[in-house]
Formats: sequence, C-alpha cells, structure tokens
Amino acid sequence: MPMAPPPDFHTLTMADIARLADSDRLPPVERWHPAHCGDSEMRIARDGTWFHQGSPIGRAAMVRAFSRILRRETDGGYVLVTPVEKLDIAVEDAPFVAVELKVGGAGEDQMLGFRLNTGDVVIASAEHPLRFEERDDGPHPYVHVRGRLEALISRAIYYDLAEIALAGGDDAAGVWSGGCFFPLGTADATL
Repeated sequence: MPMAPPPDFHTLTMADIARLADSDRLPPVERWHPAHCGDSEMRIARDGTWFHQGSPIGRAAMVRAFSRILRRETDGGYVLVTPVEKLDIAVEDAPFVAVELKVGGAGEDQMLGFRLNTGDVVIASAEHPLRFEERDDGPHPYVHVRGRLEALISRAIYYDLAEIALAGGDDAAGVWSGGCFFPLGTADATL
C-alpha cells in the first residue's frame, strides 16, 4: 500500500505533530539480525539527498520507504535491513535533516516540533534530545530521531533556535522543549 504524503507541516498544531509522531508505526528493524549481504551502493549526502549508484533518488516515496528500514549499528555504521538481508549504506553526516521547525508554547512549557526531509516528525524532549557538536566549520546541531539515528538540524533552523534562546532570558543560552532544557553548545551526550 503506498504511503500517503505527509500533511503540510505549517498547518499542524503541536498536538497534531505529537499524534503523528506517536502513531507512526515503524518496522522492528532493531529486532532483525539477518546475515550481512553486502553494499547497497547507496549514500546519504550531508544535505539529506539519497543516492543510488551515484544518481540522486528523485522519488520522495522511495526515500521514505528506505528511511524506514535504516538502522545504525553499534559500530557506528549504517545498514538497510529487512528480515532476510542487511546492506551497508554510506552516510556523510546524519541520515536525516530537520528542514522545518514549529514552536508551541513558551518558556519551560515550550515545544519544538521538527519535520524531517523524509516527512517524519519529532518533538524535542527527553526521548528526542537536541545535541550540539562544535566542529572546525561551525556548530552541528542534531535531534535524536529513533534508535541510534539522528537528524542534522538545517542551518536556517539552527539560527531560529539561537534566536529563541536569546529571547528566552535563561542564564545559559539554550532552548526548552518537552520539559527539558537544551543548552546551545557542545554536550557529552551520546546515543
């Protein structure tokens, strides 16, 4: 059965986003342990573009389908996994990119909802923490998606988060979401 396209993110309320995130039933990839079968000849670029044999995958439904069987292994590698096969996939940074932000509430009651390039939605919280990694080319902000998978937060959204942090008036620069405070700086948190 084909997957329905995701609804327009801007028209959703925070309650709608929470319901969508809770209702999304994913395959149990963490329970599947088939023998390794080789390389998928696929790559996910830093900007979230999926490639197969060097060519971009243009069908959003195909990318979404593949993203649902993606798993990060304990050694840090990524695989596409089904009950009968496991194929390596190269990931340049994070497998997902947060491309839209929706803010609901204020202060400690604030909720930050993200839409990913795959159409998935996530609300930053204790279960889906934000983390910030400082690199030579600047900060790399991430939001935890599921398992050991994260989404790189796009630069434009990072600037929105920084603006929210500056307006928040907290002692430390950071943002609230889901009852948690996330400092806009490096953290030792790992998945």
